[in-house]
Amino acid sequence: MATITAADVNKLRTATGAGMMDCKKALVEADGDFDLAIENLRKKGQKVAANRSDRESTEGAVIAVVNDAKTEGVVVSLNCETDFVGKNEGFVKLATDLANLALNFKDKESFLAADFNGITVAEKLIEQTGVIGEKIEIGSFERLEGTFVGSYIHAGNKIATLVSLSANVAGGDEVARNVAMQAAAMSPIALNEDGVDSETIAKEIEIAKDLLRQEGKPEAMLDSIAKGKLQRFFKDNTLVNQDYIKDGKLSVAQYVQSLDKSLVVTGFRRAALG
Repeated sequence: MATITAADVNKLRTATGAGMMDCKKALVEADGDFDLAIENLRKKGQKVAANRSDRESTEGAVIAVVNDAKTEGVVVSLNCETDFVGKNEGFVKLATDLANLALNFKDKESFLAADFNGITVAEKLIEQTGVIGEKIEIGSFERLEGTFVGSYIHAGNKIATLVSLSANVAGGDEVARNVAMQAAAMSPIALNEDGVDSETIAKEIEIAKDLLRQEGKPEAMLDSIAKGKLQRFFKDNTLVNQDYIKDGKLSVAQYVQSLDKSLVVTGFRRAALG
């Protein structure tokens, strides 16, 4: 039987993130064969994943990263079952490492198939399921490209956002971050009126009409009044029309233009746990 040293255990722990006793057990079972020990840990992860496939993974860490050129960004959530695991330093680091890798991929499917230290991202998630003992999966995968992209991660890594601006101007970093913070806090459903789907608009108009009927308003007046209420809905629920959270006298669009009159928000992405 091979002699298992502390250095061997530490090497396997570094490679997999598994606990010290799990690593030692895997090495003993593999008679010191490092690759076989890793394979055994992954098989354990597959068994745990199968047993926990029906569990909800609504906790975790949401990470937003932007490339060096500030032209592309991605928001990725690494989901788990408990808040205790989601706050773990090693778990947040893994989420950050995965988000940085995700910058290189256009969609979730190609990202999951990507190489992550010799195995695919999907295999890494299964491995970590065995290590942690909870269902681990990628939840959100949101990508944004633009002339200038900024990001914001809310304290605790529960919400993260990206915002794109129409130009790269001095002071754009702060403005983009502030608007991304707005998107995190106020959860807009679209960038502007044009981004709200027709089904939502029709639903809001009908809700407004029903309320007006209950108030006794004449049927002939309902359409015009409902349209006015729809404008209020757009103001409350579309990013550029919302009141800016740091100065309620300005809309988000007006705040952005206070830096540069020609500057506009061109897009945003938001991901949250739960």
